[in-house]
Order: sequence, then structure tokens, then C-alpha cells
Amino acid sequence: MSHAIQERPVSTPKRAGSLSSARLPRWTPAAVAAGSVAAAVGLGLAAGWHSKVQWGIIAALIFVLATYALTTKVEGRRQAKDRVATSLVWVCFVLAVIPLVSLAWVTISKGMEVLDGYFLTHSMNGVLDAEAGGGVYHALLGTIEQVGIATVIAAPIGLLTAVYLVEYGGGRLAQAVTFFVDVMTGIPSIVAGLFILATWNLMLGFGPSGFAGAMALAILMMPVVVRSTEEMLKLVPNELREASLALGIPKWRTILKVVLPTAIGGITTGVMLAVARITGETAPVLLLVFGTKLINPNPFEGAQSSLPLYVYEQYAVGTDAAVARAWAAALVLIAFVMILNLVARGIARWKAPKTGR
Repeated sequence: MSHAIQERPVSTPKRAGSLSSARLPRWTPAAVAAGSVAAAVGLGLAAGWHSKVQWGIIAALIFVLATYALTTKVEGRRQAKDRVATSLVWVCFVLAVIPLVSLAWVTISKGMEVLDGYFLTHSMNGVLDAEAGGGVYHALLGTIEQVGIATVIAAPIGLLTAVYLVEYGGGRLAQAVTFFVDVMTGIPSIVAGLFILATWNLMLGFGPSGFAGAMALAILMMPVVVRSTEEMLKLVPNELREASLALGIPKWRTILKVVLPTAIGGITTGVMLAVARITGETAPVLLLVFGTKLINPNPFEGAQSSLPLYVYEQYAVGTDAAVARAWAAALVLIAFVMILNLVARGIARWKAPKTGR
């Protein structure tokens, strides 16, 4: 007796969170952001708040809360938490960018009023601080020489110190060096200037010069170079060192030909960070270089000027012409650091090992 087998269709339940679940369109974050800004401005005006900072804080809170509520309604609580985390990241990014953009905009708008070829090629010789005219050439020349000398002194010492700590160090000497590097990182610039003033000027009897200021700047630069280079060298895989040593290549040559080229990008970035820090220092220059209105191309004899000191001196005068020169010199200083960073990145990319075939 045969029995017929009756097949029954199997129904698959629809899972929550499948591809067919509801999702917000891609333009939702932009629309919520625009609505949050409009709502914050309306609330601020209604409450009598005229500070744009208050408007920004209110807009950020409304954006996060609205994003969470809307996403919970449409996509669920789990996806809402993810979108809130993303929204917080964007809010923090915007809060960090706004001061930078504002600073750059104010410096460019005010600095371009007197920044021209005459300003870059003339000094303040024969020009009163309260009068219009004059230039920044003597300060720009002093900054280039002082920062260049400081970099020549600090970069090799910092690089070799980092190589010792990573490749050779491991005992008490390495621990002592690491401790003193950490201590030097937090040294105020005025302390470095006083140290050079007490030793180079007072004890050894040398007068004010750009070289004295460069030595103080080198003291400030060295710990930054050591720390950044040390971290970059630690990121180099040990397999590269082991492969080179397995071929019979000496350790010093492995460091020179394998380790350093691999980390050259990070090392260059660390050196540029150190250069950017010392470029804006005023206290060591004020103590050791003194400042002058004349062009002094010799950094080893006589007083010099620098861009930070020039900005300080002109802003302290207080007249419209002096303040305009101060803003223009600040713009030149920012451009100087930016050009150095671009050149350094180009060199690092040129010298970096090629990964393609």
C-alpha cells in the first residue's frame, strides 16, 4: 500500500535588521545638521544670546539628540547608538577645526594689509615703530639662521640618542637618558634661555648673538626629536632587522640602510614638529639675541632679531601701523613653518622605501 508524501512549503521568518529593514536616507545627517543650526540660532535669538559659541553648543546638542531620536524611531536603538557615536566624532572634529580656521582667517585677513614685496625685503632701519613703513627682512633672516643652526645641532643628537635607546640601550644608562629626556620635554623656554645666558654669556664672556639663541632653541628641540624618533623606530618590524642580520650585514649598516629608511617619514615629521615648536619661541631670543632693527647676517656676532620677537615688539608699540606689521609678521611666520613642513614631507616621500613592485 503506497502512501503519498505531501510536501509542505517551509516559510522563512523575516529577521529584524535584514536588508529589507527601514533605513534613513544618506542625506539625513546633513539635513539634521542644517535643522540643528537653524533651531540653535532661533533659540539663541529668542533667548537674547548673541554669542556664536552658545549657538554652536546648542546646535551640537540638538544634532546629537535629534540623530538619536530619529534613528531609534526608524532603524532601532542599536543603530542609533552607532550613529550617535559617529555624530560625536563629527562634533568634536568641527569643534577642533573652528578655532584653527578662525585663527588662519584672522591672521590672513589682517596680515595681508601690509604684506608685500617691500615688507619682505626691507628692515626697520631708520623707521620709527609708531610710523608706517618698514619691513621684516631682518627678522626673517634671523629666524632662518637661528632655526637652521638649532636644527643642525639638535636633529643629529636627537636621532642618534633615539637609535641608541631603541637599538642598543637596555641598562641603567638608557633608563637615565629616558628619564632626562622626559624631564627636558617639560622645560619652559625661559629656563633654557637662562641656562645659555649663565654659561655662554656670563661664564664664557660671549655677547648676544643668534648662535646663543640657537643653542637655547636646540635644547628645547632635542627631547621632541628623541621622543618622536624613538616611537617611529619602535614601529619598524623586527623581521626586517632579523632578515638583514641573517644575510651577514653588520648591525650599524642594518640601522643605516634598513631601519632608518623605513622610518624616515615619521622621523621627518617629528623633526618638523620640533622645528615648529622652536620657531615661535620668544623668551630665549629676548634674553640671548636682544633684537635689533638692523640687518645682521652674521649669527655668531652681534644682536639679531627674529619673527616672534618682531611680532612681540611691534604689538607692544600699540599703534595701528605697528599692529599691522605684527599681523603681517605673524602671517610670514605661519607661512615659513608651512613651507618647511611641505618640503619635509616631500623629502620623506622621496626617500621612503618603495613598496610597489
